[in-house]
Amino acid sequence: MLTTEFDTSLPSIRQVQHLIKETTQVEFKLVTGDLLTGRVLWQDSYCVCIVDENSQQTTIWKQAIAYIKPKN
Repeated sequence: MLTTEFDTSLPSIRQVQHLIKETTQVEFKLVTGDLLTGRVLWQDSYCVCIVDENSQQTTIWKQAIAYIKPKN
């Protein structure tokens, strides 16, 4: 059964929340091979929203993410 509850006890949820709090630049690699960079604005049970250097917001379905990596 699919749960729609936002489980903040999960390490992945806590990690993304930390990235939001610290306004860290991140790199998202999607399963399509696309690479997106920006700051994470918010997340919910299904999606993550990032904003790039041009203030363009992009909502990404979590199932489309291959990895998230902080940029140095």
